[in-house]
This record gives sequence, C-alpha cells and structure tokens, in this order.
Amino acid sequence: MDKFKRIAAMIGVIILVGMYVVTLILGLTASPATQNMLMASIVCTVVIPVMLYAMMLVARVLGSSNDKNPPEEKASDKKSSKDKKEK
Repeated sequence: MDKFKRIAAMIGVIILVGMYVVTLILGLTASPATQNMLMASIVCTVVIPVMLYAMMLVARVLGSSNDKNPPEEKASDKKSSKDKKEK
C-alpha cells in the first residue's frame, strides 16, 4: 500500500507542476483564447489541490471507522498502562 501511495503522490506532484508550467506559459503568450485558458488554469491550480485534500480527509475519516484493529496507543498512554500493570 505504501508503494501505491508514493506512486499516487508522485503523479499528483507531476500534475501540479504541469499546471503551474501551463499557467506560466499561458500568462506569457498573447493569443485571443489565452485569457480564458489562463483563467481556467489558475482556477484548476487552486481547486484541484483543495478537492484532493478534501478527499483525503473524507477517506481518513471513513477509513478509520472501518478498521477492525483499534487505533495505536499514544506513548503517554502506553506508559500509564504499563505503570498500572506493574502496580
């Protein structure tokens, strides 16, 4: 699963860098259709990462409720539970 996450993250980085490059190129060119394409590129540069972040949050929330294993204890909780067992 970690390999899949790394590959997905690299694809996301490539897409974001591509959008930034396209935005830069469209900003420097002078064509009648450039203004509309530039505005669409700027909107996508903001909207797509926000949507991806929202999807990750939803997946995290829904995924944690479906886990059969209980969440890992924090280090402070482990110490207190060890202290209780020793007493």
